[in-house]
Amino acid sequence: MTNAPLGGANLRGAVDLSSLVRPPAPAGGAPAAVSGGVVRAASDATFTGILDLSATVPVIVEFYGQGIEPALGGLVAQYGGRIALATIDATANPQLVQAFQVQQVPTVAAVVAGRPIQLFTGMLPEAELRDVMEQVLQLAAQNGVQGSIPVSDDSGEPAEPVEEPLPPHHQEAYDAIAAGDFATAIKEYETAIAQNPRDQLAVAGLAQVSLLARLEGTDAAALRSAAASAPDDLPAQLAVADLDVSGGHLDDAFGRLLDLFPALDAAAKNTVRTRVLEYFEIAGAEDPRVIAARRRLTGLLY
Repeated sequence: MTNAPLGGANLRGAVDLSSLVRPPAPAGGAPAAVSGGVVRAASDATFTGILDLSATVPVIVEFYGQGIEPALGGLVAQYGGRIALATIDATANPQLVQAFQVQQVPTVAAVVAGRPIQLFTGMLPEAELRDVMEQVLQLAAQNGVQGSIPVSDDSGEPAEPVEEPLPPHHQEAYDAIAAGDFATAIKEYETAIAQNPRDQLAVAGLAQVSLLARLEGTDAAALRSAAASAPDDLPAQLAVADLDVSGGHLDDAFGRLLDLFPALDAAAKNTVRTRVLEYFEIAGAEDPRVIAARRRLTGLLY
């Protein structure tokens, strides 16, 4: 992650992290009250509480570790509850490190309305930090996130987000993902689907954790190099499409695979169709990129 200016494209291009293993908040109505101060320690296991919080206020996400401590708490507190800060130990939370593509610490990102925004690596002078905070607030306002939260709870100390329990098999899958055990998470979601084929949360969860499993241990540069040198090689193109989806570049992933589709044999076409349908589950049926790709896939099939 490198220093990057904020803009609407950053938000629209991101994949909704809240869709990873946990159901979304109900639509409509005022956001639920949020307990705890503006500075909160977060982890793979508790980050969904931060995603919920980001529907009320923008949340700065600060990754630390390797002898580097969080440094933004004092600055964020000066905004009087209009911004929150989630501090994350990068050495202990591999799922979040992967989701935010953290290469070094400190790395600073943000989440607005459940969607990630890349900010910067390293540390900036205070004047530049304040400018970034103002840009985050402006972007949040453009997306309807203009609430505030108490600066602290009754004890004066930051509190961990409180989460509702997940259904059976969903919780086991979530725990497995938090531990980096994607194979177990896949089995748990498959069991949930076998018990209830209409469980769309399990279907989406299975698609998401399958993507994580396919990307585990891969080298992005090597995958892109292999795909560039073999543009007609389906496995290579599927691997890069996974990278594109993980980075929020859905149009690139859909275009890459659907451009190949007409020249493929029946078995390969089925492979592409299955993978594209998984991407639909990851992004959500209402995403305009999904709507366009679904229309194109239907045209290619019929």
